[in-house]
Amino acid sequence: MPINKNALIRYQTLDKCFRNPGRRYYFENLLEECNKALVEHSPKSIGIRRRQLFQDIAFMESEDGWSIPLLKIQDGKKKHYRYEDMKFSISNKPINEMESEQIKAAMLVLSRFKGSPQFAWVEEVIPKLEQAFGFKGDGREIISFDSNQYLKGIEHLGTLFNAILFKKVLEIEYQSFKSDKPNISEIYPYYLKQYNNRWFLFGKSTRFETLSIRSLDRIINIKEVEGIYVENTQFDFNEYFDDIIGISKIKDEKLELIELHFSSIQAPYILTKPLHGSQKNKHIDENGLTITIEVFPNYELWSLLLSFGKEVEVISPPSLKNNIKEMK
Repeated sequence: MPINKNALIRYQTLDKCFRNPGRRYYFENLLEECNKALVEHSPKSIGIRRRQLFQDIAFMESEDGWSIPLLKIQDGKKKHYRYEDMKFSISNKPINEMESEQIKAAMLVLSRFKGSPQFAWVEEVIPKLEQAFGFKGDGREIISFDSNQYLKGIEHLGTLFNAILFKKVLEIEYQSFKSDKPNISEIYPYYLKQYNNRWFLFGKSTRFETLSIRSLDRIINIKEVEGIYVENTQFDFNEYFDDIIGISKIKDEKLELIELHFSSIQAPYILTKPLHGSQKNKHIDENGLTITIEVFPNYELWSLLLSFGKEVEVISPPSLKNNIKEMK
């Protein structure tokens, strides 16, 4: 089973209990400790039930887990649990068989970037991983990405990645499509995102409080400058993209429930490739598909709807319907 964050919290909690010589942990105690740890990590957590705890212990005992030396000591009608070797800890054996396979898979993905100048470091990292963990991939390629290493602006990707990682202040020379000449500004870089085969940098200008978005293909030059890097405390980028299509949010736009009707020709594609995570399929028949999405209207949404031509009709809200009519 893949080890997610909640599972790792449970395994680490059980590990502490099993190697604690000062207390006997019965099954109910282990369940209580795991749920306490989960709630401390996430107050909204509802915890786990007995069945999940049985599965967790079985996984830790297995070869896919850590092959823990667990004793189940009968104590009246109950059993308490502890390690046979109290010096044992899963922290001392951090890589199990399943994690080893997951690292191998990750190396295959990383290998797809080899040859791109901005990711030259991958070719240095992979041999170190192979040596450190004592394994080597078989050289097969089993995944491919729709990426273009010759895309304009992609040469900046490695520089920006490192600037975000190491919290560097940047001076960026940039020329937008709307400007006749470039401008130079200092930016605290926070996030990189690819959309519609273009890369975008999200950061904060030293002059403004609002989020600054720069398309990499419009960047002319990047220079690291002296300055105190201001941490990102305003934007949670995991949430930022939840309610938009694309990358931009227009000032004063409100979250809208948008109803769309797609023709019978387009309907199968919308069913298999939803426009947005909020998509709900409202009605389908021989005339097509009606859906709703809940997003902030923006340029990318307008562009996407226009790309469907006559195969889509905006039912509501009226403001979006009128905008699309004017643009067609």
